[in-house]
Amino acid sequence: MKYLWQSLKTYKKEAILSPLFKLLEACMELVVPLVVSHIVDVGIGNGDKAYIVHGILVLVAFGAAGLAFALTAQYFAAKAAVGTSAKLRSRLFSKLQSLSYEDIDGVGTSQMITLMTSDITQVQAGINHTLRLLLRSPIIVFGAAAMAFTVDVYAGLVFLILIPLLTIVIVLVMAACTPLYKKVQEKLDGVNLSVRENLQGVRVIRAFCREEKEQAVFDGRNSDLCAAQKKAGRVSAITNPLTFCFVDLAVILLIYVGGVRVSLGALEQGDIVALYFYITIILAELVKLANFIYIVAKAVSSAHRIEAVLDLDGEPDLYAPPEEETGDLAVAFENVTFTYRGGGAPSLSDITFSARKGETVGILGGTGAGKSTLIGLIPRFYRAEEGTVRVNGARTDAIPRERLREIVAVVPQKTLIFQGTVRSNLLWGNGKASEEDLMRAVRLAQAEDVVAAKGGLDGEIAQEGKNLSGGQRQRLSIARALVRDPEILILDDSSSALDYATDARLRSALKTLDCTTFIVSQRTASVRHADKIVVLDEGRIAGIGTHGELLENCSLYREINASQGGEEA
Repeated sequence: MKYLWQSLKTYKKEAILSPLFKLLEACMELVVPLVVSHIVDVGIGNGDKAYIVHGILVLVAFGAAGLAFALTAQYFAAKAAVGTSAKLRSRLFSKLQSLSYEDIDGVGTSQMITLMTSDITQVQAGINHTLRLLLRSPIIVFGAAAMAFTVDVYAGLVFLILIPLLTIVIVLVMAACTPLYKKVQEKLDGVNLSVRENLQGVRVIRAFCREEKEQAVFDGRNSDLCAAQKKAGRVSAITNPLTFCFVDLAVILLIYVGGVRVSLGALEQGDIVALYFYITIILAELVKLANFIYIVAKAVSSAHRIEAVLDLDGEPDLYAPPEEETGDLAVAFENVTFTYRGGGAPSLSDITFSARKGETVGILGGTGAGKSTLIGLIPRFYRAEEGTVRVNGARTDAIPRERLREIVAVVPQKTLIFQGTVRSNLLWGNGKASEEDLMRAVRLAQAEDVVAAKGGLDGEIAQEGKNLSGGQRQRLSIARALVRDPEILILDDSSSALDYATDARLRSALKTLDCTTFIVSQRTASVRHADKIVVLDEGRIAGIGTHGELLENCSLYREINASQGGEEA
């Protein structure tokens, strides 16, 4: 829970003042039964109306003071809870931003969403209730027992028996609830996953008429969540019946003992009223405490889930001492092998090749051949398991992360355009770029017609670029990368939605750039004019060479070219 305490430190004053004002409210509440006792014994017993009025005014004053203390305590508790959860959420988001691709794959998007929303909300509620009830409830319970002893020692023994029994019940229920609520949050991850996948893939789902199937999957996960919540709810619901059972037995015993003491003249009637008040106060407080346990059990479970992510190391800036960037080679792979976490077989095996500065390198292969994995090692999205990847002569794990990502610009296979304007999206490449720089990148990416259609650089872009076609999104993504003016440009199948004429113009424009370009594609037409083509097959290099050389020496390349209607087919 160290991260929670670190976030709470900023609100140390509120965290102290809230329980303090709750303590003052508790003191007001504990004095009330004694005032009522005196009203019964002195005012009502002697028929003294003035004393009764005076006692009522005192009760009103205590009530007003208690209300003021309670509201003040609630204000400080809410401020600390909201502020702490905001800091924790910010810290968690920052950690998610720092995670490597492997860590992100391990955590999962659906769990990240649950952590940032539901889990943080549970922690916030837990902090709020803890500050208000953690100190108040024990003070009320033990204070009521102590006050009962001041009224009568024998009656106080009833409280002495009651409190340990209730404490045992509360501790056992909380111990049982905490792991159950962890399972509830895990089931919620599954529900979030279904919702996310269905919202993102709504067109595919409807195109394949899979609505009923997906509904069944969601219903299954939703039922699992419901069952987990019911199981946790049933366990936590035991608290109230057991509490009432013990308190009712204590009331019966108190009335019996009190009756005997009154008959002996050791107690007044008002004392019995005061003792009953104290029993009632304990009961009310324990009901609150049961709800408190329910909320805190969920908060503790959520806090542990958050802590597990915050404990991840994240992607380091450097894995090794910095190396100087020297030599003519822009990129070099030296006996590289890579396996995804939990992937079993390697996705890449014994990859060795290099690209000189200014060269255009094509990466060709079928689906699952390892093309995207290969280029993901260049900007160190993933780290090679074996072997070495070098950029400008230096090992990628010996180049500072920010420097490496400045050198390399990547247009990913899955195009993502952000809500805003054309300009705001392009400025991701270089926040200081001038309008001339932006338009140059647009022209190179063959996206002038896209910008014109949106009314210029300040044209509005919908969420996820929904008001753009697939080809328009790809061209804007390429322009965004070109704004950076990178030394190494990676196009990961980023022209798949372009027609052949636009693709050809794009490739011609890219040849005018003074950078090393990697073009990942499944189409030989996209890479045939590259200086070097690397053909991958099941994670291994099947051939390296120019288009002509591969047609002569690489059977796999000939097959791919022929299947796509190549002129040498």
